[in-house]
Amino acid sequence: MDIPELPRRIHTLGEEPPAVHSISSRSWEFSSSSKNWDLIDEYEELKESKLGVFIKFQELGFDWASRLVHYMLGFQLDIKKKYELWSLVGPKPVRFSLLKFENLTGLNCEYIEDLERPHSAVTKELTSFWEMLGVHLEAGPSTQEIIAALERCEGWSRDDRKRLAYLAIFTGYIKGRKYSTPTRVSLARLVMELERFENYPWGRVAFKVLMDLNSPGLGVHSSAGIGC
Repeated sequence: MDIPELPRRIHTLGEEPPAVHSISSRSWEFSSSSKNWDLIDEYEELKESKLGVFIKFQELGFDWASRLVHYMLGFQLDIKKKYELWSLVGPKPVRFSLLKFENLTGLNCEYIEDLERPHSAVTKELTSFWEMLGVHLEAGPSTQEIIAALERCEGWSRDDRKRLAYLAIFTGYIKGRKYSTPTRVSLARLVMELERFENYPWGRVAFKVLMDLNSPGLGVHSSAGIGC
């Protein structure tokens, strides 16, 4: 796959506005106390997994400048293509697309039908794990519930601890919702099949979340039309 050409810099190197905001304010809630991640023995394995890019971004202290983001969103263009973000930078329109997102993150961005509503059977194992999490069976876990579970998971099996860590990435980085807001249960249930969860196109899910947040008034309603 050819790496797309990235747009020119808006600011001269060394003269950028200060970056004082976290890449995800919700994700930092997991690392505010290092003991949460210390409970996960497989931390390094997770960091090298297909979802490890989120942990690496946080460890890099990858922050952003509100002035730059406000500038780009203030000159955002209303376009017909879904899941592309176009902004006017000087006299030139600049596009941020799924293809660029995929190349920047290395996440799986493949197209699948029913992206946010995959089917997972409600098994005894799933029911038992949701009870361990302290989460209602018909809801996905919230950031608050995952943090609480991280503090009591020492005696859990290796697979269950790995499931918990993946759900921490899902709730804190991919979805990034408010502290007590449940996530989509159909996506969270995928964690019961670890290989399926690891290979799911989370890049496409994360990109959809990003577009929904940054294009609330531009007619973004469905993931079916995501393009590169």
